Amino acid sequence: MPTSTSPDQGQLTEEPAGAIRGGTVTDRLVDANRRYAEGFTDPGMDAKPVLHVAVVACMDARLDLHAALGLDLGDCHTIRNAGGVVTDDVIRSLAISQRALGTRTVVLIHHTGCGMERITEDFRHDLEMEVGQRPPWAVESFRDVDQDVRQSMARVRTSPFLPHREDVRGFVFDVHSGALREIDPA
Repeated sequence: MPTSTSPDQGQLTEEPAGAIRGGTVTDRLVDANRRYAEGFTDPGMDAKPVLHVAVVACMDARLDLHAALGLDLGDCHTIRNAGGVVTDDVIRSLAISQRALGTRTVVLIHHTGCGMERITEDFRHDLEMEVGQRPPWAVESFRDVDQDVRQSMARVRTSPFLPHREDVRGFVFDVHSGALREIDPA
């Protein structure tokens, strides 16, 4: 944990995780929201995406999906998780997106250098040993990003809960060039 010297007492003190000068990261985010809200005007749109598309992608902080795909506010639903893997919860979100909010297209985006390529299902075992309870979810790690995109496309295309399964495409985003590479589902 980082330490700092207290100017009043000259003693080293420990700073909490996530601390930044002038407060925590959350304090910084809340302050930024205050500034945002001051100039905010209601765009007058509803929750239905203008382009009728849902994008499923990794939560990696290097992926600025709106910029990379030329999207504006209101264009799409964005569903993110570790790896961009199509899990039961992603199917749940896609079912709601399609059935209640009109999306018809699904775009899946994984990326190069994903952390999910470096961990294994042993992560669950390690958590169980640490906390005394086995997580109910699978880690969904993978070694081959292209193959995992294919598996995710297959999960969407075969889900009985999704009425729109014909327009599903998968890509790998290169974190160094910013380019998408389409994955053949075969």
